[in-house]
Amino acid sequence: MTEPTHDLPEGLLPWVASLGPGHISRLERHVARREAWVVDITRGDGSVLEGFLRLDREPAAARNVSLQREAAICRALTATDVPVPELLGWSDTYHAALFSRVPGSADLPGVDDPQRQRRIMEDFIGAIARLHCLDLDSLELDEILGARPSTPAEAALGDLDAQLQAFAAFLKHYQDPLLGYGAGWLRRFAPRQIARVSLVQGDTGPVNFLFEGDRVSAVVDWEWGHWGDPMEDLGNICVREFWNPSGGLSGLFERYEQLSGIPYTRAAAQYYRIQQNVRGMIPIHAACSQPGLRESMAWYLSYRYVGDRSTCEALGDAMNVAVEAPPMPDTSSDHSVLLAAASATLQRDVLPALDSPFARSRLNDARVLVACAEREQRYGEAVRAACCEDIGRLLRRQTRGYERATGQLMEAIAEGRVADEPLIQLLARKAYREEWLYQPAAALYPERRWAALD
Repeated sequence: MTEPTHDLPEGLLPWVASLGPGHISRLERHVARREAWVVDITRGDGSVLEGFLRLDREPAAARNVSLQREAAICRALTATDVPVPELLGWSDTYHAALFSRVPGSADLPGVDDPQRQRRIMEDFIGAIARLHCLDLDSLELDEILGARPSTPAEAALGDLDAQLQAFAAFLKHYQDPLLGYGAGWLRRFAPRQIARVSLVQGDTGPVNFLFEGDRVSAVVDWEWGHWGDPMEDLGNICVREFWNPSGGLSGLFERYEQLSGIPYTRAAAQYYRIQQNVRGMIPIHAACSQPGLRESMAWYLSYRYVGDRSTCEALGDAMNVAVEAPPMPDTSSDHSVLLAAASATLQRDVLPALDSPFARSRLNDARVLVACAEREQRYGEAVRAACCEDIGRLLRRQTRGYERATGQLMEAIAEGRVADEPLIQLLARKAYREEWLYQPAAALYPERRWAALD
């Protein structure tokens, strides 16, 4: 085998090969938001171990989301009737996990037959119902997941608080009124009662499970797993169905209630889809501030601006507040010939010549970033000026400078000086404008809308 190009830590591949044991006969970077590699290990008898390698290059001991957590949960669930990839090995040295490569597809939105799509979602909701009914003591996960929540508020807010703590240094100097208002809103409206504490996946729904035929072959991506309110996962399903439309949600949560015996309420789903959006947007906003990000900045920009807009729409739905997009700027600064030329060159001349799927994906990311930079140069000042005008009207004080106006809005939110309805409407107008401004990235997830809740 030709030695593949990679920048994996020295010593990691010999550890992977030892799990066969054998020699690595295939090593390919997987096109995914978080770093992953497809690995084949050929044993001495000619058999092949098909693996999926994940690693966490910058592990943080206090972080509530981790690959180590995912590995431990998969190990614990292997003996249950919840289908998960088998954990083949975990390395404390490299903070790496090798999982079995489960057959199946994650592309539920790509299934053309709506009836088959529905059958798959019904099988999936059955797996989640079984997950939420598991005996927690038998899983032996308290050491890695920590103490179980003792109150409904702890169940609803524990993971949010952990996220706020993990990103405290970033948030100290980062001004975002939607994140600030969203966190406060979640505290004010936290559920007062829950049916039980369960192991929840924390990021579950379409594309985070594999299927073959009409059946789920594995539920994947457990790094957000924790003890919590089972309704949280139903909110997660709403969010993932938003990003990956899979036939809607009608009747699915009633089916969940029938299978699990755990009562479903529409209000709980409304609350937890906001909860996942707010806590999920914190690391996404942080990633969008890192110039040296190893992962796809284009995808993070899409998650951020489409996600912020969807958060505002979910808040409006939960609070019975009508939100709508404002007019977009009809004037702009001169466009950049250099940025436009760079984008055209990448799209026309370079992208078609690449053979590696990963390299093609990253080059397309670069094209999107250049296109976003070109729009930022043309329209950014007009968008920020419109946001300043909105803030001035709400606070009844006009302030020059976007950062200063945003800071004043943050102070007003923290002090409770603005009413929910006009504030949600302002945040929505801001989100609609920014999604439009970063349209080349937002177009990676075009026309995303919330599925109706029963």
